[in-house]
Amino acid sequence: MTEVVSIESDGAAAAREALEQTIADGGVAVFPADTLYGLGCDPLNAAAIARIHAIKGRDDGKPSAVLYFNPLAMRELISGIGPGARAAMGALLPGPVTLVIANPEGRYPLACGEDPGRLGVRLIEGPLLGVALPLFQTSANPSAAAAPASFERIDPAVIEAADIAIDGGELGGEPSTVIDVTALEAGGDWELLREGALSAAEVAARLELD
Repeated sequence: MTEVVSIESDGAAAAREALEQTIADGGVAVFPADTLYGLGCDPLNAAAIARIHAIKGRDDGKPSAVLYFNPLAMRELISGIGPGARAAMGALLPGPVTLVIANPEGRYPLACGEDPGRLGVRLIEGPLLGVALPLFQTSANPSAAAAPASFERIDPAVIEAADIAIDGGELGGEPSTVIDVTALEAGGDWELLREGALSAAEVAARLELD
């Protein structure tokens, strides 16, 4: 049976501890990200990722993001990327943004889909800020269904299939803005792949890195 933890009733600390324990044990979690609810697991755990694909009914080759709640947990990743991507991270993260970065060291291949040279990365704030483990993250909905912005709108089958579900109340409702910065290291420009919670104008203003 799925464990349900309410941030309002049980407290943020209890939610963070329960999420960390579930991920460390190889489980799957429903959790509040910054704007929508997500499904998450250990990004190196193939069995847990396969469970998420089954819950969503999605193509295993579709890439997902690796989400962080703690900038210190990103140190190893950041050490292996170029200065352009690091500058973009500093300008846009934390926030409602997914950055697609060059991945020369091939980290988190299970999140990369068919192109291990590119990796989606997120760093968010909120009540789960401080969780030490990164998550393989996708939205908490069956494929082709709307991504939920409140706990009550999550498909009951999704909750029942997870090991833990964290109720974080009502969220913003817009998806993250997706920005490809892989070309920055070769002197190219960034590319907006999807406009979401952060406007294209705000992205452009923040990425005036020269």
